[in-house]
Amino acid sequence: MRLLSLLILLIHCASCGPAGKREQATGSLERPDSLYARYWEERAQLFPLEATSSGDYRYNDRMTITIAPSFRDSLRRFYSKYKTAIAATDTAGMPAADLLSYNLFLYEMDMGLQGLDFPSHYLPFNQFWGLTLDLPLLGSGAGNQPFKTTKDYDDLLKRISVFPAWADTAIVNMREGMSRGWVLPKALVVKVLPQLKAMLVPAEQSTFYGAVKLIPDSIPSAEKKRIAAAYKEIINTVVKPSYKKLYDFMSGDYLAAARASSGIGDVPQGAGYYQYLIKYWTTTTMTPDSIYRLGEAEVARIEAEMNRVKDETGFKGDLHAFFSFLNTDKQFFPFSTAAQVLDSFRRIQGVEEPALKRFFSREPKSPFTIRQTEAFRAASASAEYNQPSEDGSRPGIFYVPILNAKKFNAVGMETLFLHEAIPGHHYQISLQQENKALPKFRRFLWYGAYGEGWALYSESLGKELGLFQNPYQYFGHLSDAMHRAIRLVVDAGIHSKGMTREQAIDYMMAHEQTTREGATAEIERYMAIPGQALSYKIGQLAIRAERGRLEQQLGQKFNIAAFHDEVLSGGCVPLYLLSQNLKAWAAKEQ
Repeated sequence: MRLLSLLILLIHCASCGPAGKREQATGSLERPDSLYARYWEERAQLFPLEATSSGDYRYNDRMTITIAPSFRDSLRRFYSKYKTAIAATDTAGMPAADLLSYNLFLYEMDMGLQGLDFPSHYLPFNQFWGLTLDLPLLGSGAGNQPFKTTKDYDDLLKRISVFPAWADTAIVNMREGMSRGWVLPKALVVKVLPQLKAMLVPAEQSTFYGAVKLIPDSIPSAEKKRIAAAYKEIINTVVKPSYKKLYDFMSGDYLAAARASSGIGDVPQGAGYYQYLIKYWTTTTMTPDSIYRLGEAEVARIEAEMNRVKDETGFKGDLHAFFSFLNTDKQFFPFSTAAQVLDSFRRIQGVEEPALKRFFSREPKSPFTIRQTEAFRAASASAEYNQPSEDGSRPGIFYVPILNAKKFNAVGMETLFLHEAIPGHHYQISLQQENKALPKFRRFLWYGAYGEGWALYSESLGKELGLFQNPYQYFGHLSDAMHRAIRLVVDAGIHSKGMTREQAIDYMMAHEQTTREGATAEIERYMAIPGQALSYKIGQLAIRAERGRLEQQLGQKFNIAAFHDEVLSGGCVPLYLLSQNLKAWAAKEQ
């Protein structure tokens, strides 16, 4: 409990960020709402892939090379310009909702500028994130890029044409990183290689040709032939040579220079960079050591509950034997096809549907669907949620990687759906995007501690929503809770305490239901994106603590649907601002 109290204290202390009130009385030359709109318009042109993702299709033919040093210089001027402009605003007497937008905008500019102090462009991609994975997804026809008209197909051709320059820039950056000690761990490089090699196939077998196979009937026959020929040409002359160049470099000079260590703390400025990433992902000022100790406490707490549930099932044996039972017994592997797995998730949705209205006054208007993750990225992918377009023309998508349906374990499926789908990411992201009262930049804002924290909190609603009736599914929920607690230990351990990849894998296997293959993929994910895995548990503990505090404070006046609506109403915010908002809401309720 002392560590949880420390977490809440640190969240409140994080308000040492943007001040709630400025002393300037001169006022800015531009109204904040106009400034936010101008910022969002300019940002869309700087980050056209991001614009496409949010449903703004005006720049679908563009792709900026965001890893270029010149782009980073432009980005620093961009953030500095808007920080100066918003800081001139007189906030005296500003309504609470407007003050929240002001504080968020200033926080965003500060975090953007702080991030540019570190040469992250020396690590332009890895096995989990990067343009090398994003671009094929766009070309597959299953991503955010629309393919309804001839122009849509031509847009992607123009976008792909930038890829050779991006690849050359990535190689230059990585060579500079090699000279400065900013290189990926060797264990991650070997995972990138097969992803690059998978793109070196005949054009009609390429992932980039996927959209061609989906050409709608509304496009004339002659245009279909032209498009097909153009895609074959660009795959053969642009895509494959670029991936081949990246593959040759990565498998040769870069692999030889890759580091044996696991954590980002081992590169120059690594400790400072990791502390920045903790703040970026958790929106707190917690230290690696405090996170590590919080993780150890959570692991012990959850392990005790797991033992209790194991004993209730009548299983004879220790927790590790129970893990083995859950990983091997045929009853937990009931599927023969991928379609059966997806149908099982749809049944989970049907079970919780009747109870949702008691816990939420509002539900998203955006459509929702469940899909299998594309084969080209499934091996390194986790289950994930892909946000809908702003206008609802593209649904929110719950992607499920299914490499072999017969080996897909049913334990934990309910928890996974609660997190990635409903009421987790689909409710949080869709309601945020649909809230026209928010400035545009807030409707598409993302903070890991809030977004992933909400999704993890949603997992805990399982029993209240009619799920977890099966003790094995509840144990699956505890296993996922344990998984997120372990992340605090191993992420902080790897990046600040010298924990090796192998030690982290062993720690994970000692405390949760997983295979060595699964644990390895997870640990390598944390190695690739330091700090991201911390956001889940830190955010969930904060939201759960706020709920407990308000239940006690309001008593019979506490309404769970109103609480959830309040948490979701303002979209993604740093945890300290969420706490302030909930305090103001509770005062009104009283």
